[in-house]
Amino acid sequence: MTEKISERIPADKRREQILAAASLVFGERGYFGATTDQIAKAAGISQPYVVRMFGTKENLFLEVLGRALDKLIRSFDETIAGWKANGSPDDEIGRLLGTAYVNLIEDRGILLSLMQAFSMGHDPVIGKKARDGFMTIYKLLREDAGFEPETVRSFLAEGMLLNTLLGLQLPEQYGLDQASTELLECTFQTKLQLVLDVVAEKSA
Repeated sequence: MTEKISERIPADKRREQILAAASLVFGERGYFGATTDQIAKAAGISQPYVVRMFGTKENLFLEVLGRALDKLIRSFDETIAGWKANGSPDDEIGRLLGTAYVNLIEDRGILLSLMQAFSMGHDPVIGKKARDGFMTIYKLLREDAGFEPETVRSFLAEGMLLNTLLGLQLPEQYGLDQASTELLECTFQTKLQLVLDVVAEKSA
């Protein structure tokens, strides 16, 4: 029945449905901890269907990584284009890009799946795609946003901190532990409520 229902969904929507589910499962469980069966269940379709569409788990992970990088780079491109078109002050772009980065949490799994990929530098296939993607982001910040190398380093370090807090599921400790609450408020600032809302939605 699941197979018949899924066949009625247009191929592009069905593909996005699987990739969104895979982003979340890979993000939470890592490449080695996730299975295509878990991803199929999260997407509400059969496991053979996932394999038929993407082939191996490695291919699926690469598609997830590509999707995450595309969304991140597109978000940064749009933010930079808007900043230039509006003639905003030079020192505004860092804040605008930081906001765009945090907003990506609304597509659950993107930031965590990126972190999982960045930890796989040892893998000859996944590691290369992750490195290439990371350096594309670096060059975008250097060339399009006009950041100095030190500013890019600080920006990327802040992003890694956000990913780490999400990976540790620290937002779930908000209000329960003073140190966790303090760190979350300092890190996410005005975007903290967005993070807490996404966590609450996941737990519902």
